[in-house]
Amino acid sequence: MKKWTLKNKKTDIDALSRTLGYSKPFCNLLVNRGFYEIDQIRSFLHPHAKALHPPQQMKGLDDAVAEIMDRIDEETKIRVIGDYDVDGVCSTYLLVEGLRACGGSVDHAIPDRVSDGYGINPDMVERCAKDGIGLIITCDNGISAHEAIAHAREKGIRTIITDHHQVEMKDGAMVLPPADHIVDPKQLDCAYPFKGLCGAGVAYKLVSHLFETVGLDVNERLDFLPVTALATVCDVVDLIDENRYLVQAGLEKMLKCDNPGLLALMEANGLGGKQPTSYNLGFTIGPCLNAAGRLTHARSALALLFEKDPQTARKLAEELVALNEERKDQTREGVAQVLEIVEERHREDRVLVIHAPNIHESIAGIVAGRVREEKYRPTVVLTDGETSAKGSGRSIDGYDMFQAFSQYRELYLGFGGHPMAVGLSLEVENIEILRRGLNETFPLSDEALIPELSLDLYLPIRFAQEQFVEEVALMEPYGKANPAPIFADKGVLFTGGRIVGKNENVLLLQIRDKKGAVYKGVMFQYDGQFDAYMDGKFGPGAMKALLGPKEVAYSMDIAYQPQINEYQNQRSIQLILKDYR
Repeated sequence: MKKWTLKNKKTDIDALSRTLGYSKPFCNLLVNRGFYEIDQIRSFLHPHAKALHPPQQMKGLDDAVAEIMDRIDEETKIRVIGDYDVDGVCSTYLLVEGLRACGGSVDHAIPDRVSDGYGINPDMVERCAKDGIGLIITCDNGISAHEAIAHAREKGIRTIITDHHQVEMKDGAMVLPPADHIVDPKQLDCAYPFKGLCGAGVAYKLVSHLFETVGLDVNERLDFLPVTALATVCDVVDLIDENRYLVQAGLEKMLKCDNPGLLALMEANGLGGKQPTSYNLGFTIGPCLNAAGRLTHARSALALLFEKDPQTARKLAEELVALNEERKDQTREGVAQVLEIVEERHREDRVLVIHAPNIHESIAGIVAGRVREEKYRPTVVLTDGETSAKGSGRSIDGYDMFQAFSQYRELYLGFGGHPMAVGLSLEVENIEILRRGLNETFPLSDEALIPELSLDLYLPIRFAQEQFVEEVALMEPYGKANPAPIFADKGVLFTGGRIVGKNENVLLLQIRDKKGAVYKGVMFQYDGQFDAYMDGKFGPGAMKALLGPKEVAYSMDIAYQPQINEYQNQRSIQLILKDYR
């Protein structure tokens, strides 16, 4: 059960509805999301290329492009060094393809998650020196790589950092690596008006300006925006400002894009010929690319994007899908293992610090995130590395995990993170000391450990008709800072139910509103918690009766998302249940 909070902002809804031509409930929804002005609403619902800010406003970008042009003219060997997640892979692809289109002699390198760790390191620089590389360009990393960039300078290798991560600060001043050029909108003295780009967004900006400089049109590369959109969604940056345009435009071009690898990956996931959504990018396509970096090496994900032969691309895509299925299996097993440990030993803990030696270290963060969702506790999952325990943590709202864990730095061999996530390594014997310390100093109340569900609008289900659902779809693409809206109704009747699905984890419900109209409800991830709630609220046997042959009438409040269901050329509204009480 979650704590429901309902938004209820005031303005002249009737006037908005008349001016815009949308229904009053939809205008009410927009107002509750903070959109009051006509022009503001129109630009949000219909983002335009005019939303893109000039790339040259980004500090260092003009100079970086000039450096690249000089190195291309001199036929200098250039190496792009990315990272092993979706953003790092997509950034690498954009820069390599962009520079090659301008005549550059370019190759690329991606660090190994286990042996190299995150981003560029001195060993990778050493390999550049041996290979005769004259210019290194980082993407989605580099802003904290002081040692590696200094080593490149010692070796006489020019460096350009392109990144989007926070700049290290000391005594109120930026601490920057000694690169020749740095392009990162989060530099304090960068005048670029939007700071929320992902690594691929920064790379796209650089390539756009590079193309403009040499007289090419970046829009003629039909795969650049789709690749940028994929990275933007998967890196979970705010889908506002120009990110919203980048994702929407990228989605529109996805089916027309000329990238055999991307098209093959869509086909392998059952999305061939279908218009993808931001959900498909974040939960279907992206995880396949991420699985390579987690379980093998990200070079296979990058190879798919570079592949020009459709048949080879199809084979590579199928391999990535299979790898992602393996990652899913490992994640399910890991979550079950950690939850069992929690139930056996740590049920009363407010901060879950779980040592699970057999979990693959590359999925520790995913497992921690799933357990955090299940238990709504700050969660760290530690597994056994080669010489010590290593793992990742995921936090909850109101608990600054980085600050809390920083109090025990003397226990760590390695540590980093931000308020909502940490990564750390430590000796196994120090795990229990850390667990006890974090729980003894836990600052939040019991009430703070009840998850909150933000409801966008009180909307009786009779208003959730096809026109309204189509209006709501104008708010896509959904993602961070623009989640899919959730609505609430009270006193609806659950009159019948049926369990379906391969794993019997989907509950179909028959729901009646106050006027007697019947709706289809769907509860995904159905489990024993709902059974226990029904029997607890309505008496023993209530759940059995709901699933029985006779119609019942259990009054419930629901949080839901309406959806248009198409089956055998028939369209109907179904309600996806997000919570109940």
